[in-house]
Amino acid sequence: MATDMQKLIGTSEDDEEEMEMDVKEEDDDDDEDEEKHMPIPGMVSVDGAFVSSSGNNRFQHHQQIQEQGGNQSGGRRCRPVEEKERTKLRERHRRAITARILAGLRRHGNYNLRVRADINDVISALAREAGWVVLPDGTTFPSRTQVSRPAGGTSTAVVTSTSPHLAQQHTPPTSLRGVSSGYRSSVEYNATRMKGVFVPASSPYDVSPSPRSHSAVVVQDRGGQAENHPLIGSSMDTVDDKQVVDLPPKLQERDFAGTPYIPVYVMLPLGVINVKCELVDPDGLLKQLKILKSVNVDGVIVDCWWGIVEAHAPQEYNWNGYKRLFQIVRELKLKLQVVLSFHECGGNVGDDVCIPLPHWVAEIGRSNPDIFFTDREGRRNPECLSWGIDKERNLRGRTAVEVYFDFMRSFRVEFDDFFEDGNISMIEVGLGPCGELRYPSYPVKHGWRYPGIGEFQCYDQYLLKSLRKVAEARGHAFWARGPDNAGSYNSRPHETGFFCDGGDYDGYYGRFFLNWYSQVLVDHGDRVLSLAKLAFEGTSIAAKHHLLKAGLMLAGVHWWYKTTSHAAELMAGFYNPCNRDGFAAVMAMLKKHGAALNFKCAELHMLNQHEDFVEAMADPEGLAWQVLNAAWDACIPVVSENALPTHDRESYNKILENAKPLNDPDGRHFSSFTYLKLGSLLMERHNFLEFERFVKRMHGEAVLDLQL
Repeated sequence: MATDMQKLIGTSEDDEEEMEMDVKEEDDDDDEDEEKHMPIPGMVSVDGAFVSSSGNNRFQHHQQIQEQGGNQSGGRRCRPVEEKERTKLRERHRRAITARILAGLRRHGNYNLRVRADINDVISALAREAGWVVLPDGTTFPSRTQVSRPAGGTSTAVVTSTSPHLAQQHTPPTSLRGVSSGYRSSVEYNATRMKGVFVPASSPYDVSPSPRSHSAVVVQDRGGQAENHPLIGSSMDTVDDKQVVDLPPKLQERDFAGTPYIPVYVMLPLGVINVKCELVDPDGLLKQLKILKSVNVDGVIVDCWWGIVEAHAPQEYNWNGYKRLFQIVRELKLKLQVVLSFHECGGNVGDDVCIPLPHWVAEIGRSNPDIFFTDREGRRNPECLSWGIDKERNLRGRTAVEVYFDFMRSFRVEFDDFFEDGNISMIEVGLGPCGELRYPSYPVKHGWRYPGIGEFQCYDQYLLKSLRKVAEARGHAFWARGPDNAGSYNSRPHETGFFCDGGDYDGYYGRFFLNWYSQVLVDHGDRVLSLAKLAFEGTSIAAKHHLLKAGLMLAGVHWWYKTTSHAAELMAGFYNPCNRDGFAAVMAMLKKHGAALNFKCAELHMLNQHEDFVEAMADPEGLAWQVLNAAWDACIPVVSENALPTHDRESYNKILENAKPLNDPDGRHFSSFTYLKLGSLLMERHNFLEFERFVKRMHGEAVLDLQL
């Protein structure tokens, strides 16, 4: 029974001994204090927290003293033994809860707390994680560069009201506070919580020192339901029976006038070319492209699908629809970026059309399903070809990389005049699912849901053969297997023996397997980019000094980033636990081929998923800066695109901040940015005006309505 309880609350026998020692020592201190000082009566709340009495409680205590000790002429009242014991029991209960909380944070939350930590240490750790600076004397202030430290002891009380109107507050410039009455359970709170804007700690947006920039506070009657408000954050305190909500400050905008010019491209709809390789609605597309040109968009980006161009037979290519599309773009004097997509479209986030792999490839897959990635249960993923057949002649006498090279060479020959005229500025080569360099470790079609860790995808016969060869060369043939304790698609790291703290991922076998698994990913990228460089090299391009870059897309697997194992990243092929740089090998490979990096995680804050970040230990911004700094340190050009539909000013501001980092000593910035994507929603008047404003700021131009 005790063991079950320890598992439930996250404590061990050692923790229990520490708790008992703490309680015993503090009980002894209580006895000494009782002999020296008069006791201060208090009450214990439902959750065990000790709350000092005030107001009427003090009056009742004074009256109780007069009744019980009126004849003692002001002498000390001796506390009854029973009252002392009750106080000790209450304190033991409270301290035991505190000790268990601290033990759980140390064990499961990666908080560096000392053994005898108290509530101040917990608050300090949480504040620092949220981006605040906590000095040894307790002084706390935001770690944003433009915010001055708050003067100590200069806060005022919150004005409350019984009607839900807006009231002006005089508060310190670092926070705004609102009050909503009534206690809610966690279920009720989550159902009615007020949505907030996620502002990472390193954001240069700041609070205006002027009181006029503060938002008003929403005050709510007891029992009333909170309304959704975009400016209300998720931070809540409790005072008596009311909830005090921290409101984020009003955000300022940086002036990007005079900053480096970053070209802006717009992604065309995925179905702009149909499965017959015909241009869909050329007149409507022409009108939209003219509108984009009118606001100085630099160009467009389009997917060239392997499943459309080489659909019916090997090496029979149909480029007709793309020829017409490229001609329209050239006549408007827009630039072109082309994505050579060797994966299927459909079933992933943002996919609104279905474009399978070529029919002849699907036929081969029906007779030999090992050409596709396979999970531990034997489920095949036909989204793209397994990297295990890169050098296997299973595709009608050709290897997978030979198929990719023939496709790229056909494109280069077919659109030679566009290369000659400099209309095509970049070729991006798809290297995996969704065109990204990663394993398909979290497929929705196999039941994965965020924030599951996913599964390893190395169980087709060709990758297993590669693993067996490496294991035998190492002298440990029994290592030629995948981990058997890595959980399933929707497991959490702490639920598995492989990814938990101190798990097998950091043992001898775990390091061997993960090294092999991640090296297969790097080797695949190296092989395909080598052939891409060969396919698109040409004296005419070099002579005219055109910048033609081959690039690859890197996924932003940010969930479980705050854990030690980084389980989701390991599953996706990035050997990036907390004690290892998992992107150095990728950047070295890109540097070798002079390729650019497309990192798809530009806006980062993901408003609708902010609530999930805590549960998933996610840190999209931490991951982004690790990847960006790794690329920039290797002098690799970085391009990016938004991961979510973006139409509001705050999202654009966040993209701008990441595209042009503030006070970067080397002046590093994105080489270009791709907006996803062209459609009727973007063309709505309000949305398009915001987009036009965003383009101007990316180009380093001044805007008139800047919020300073």
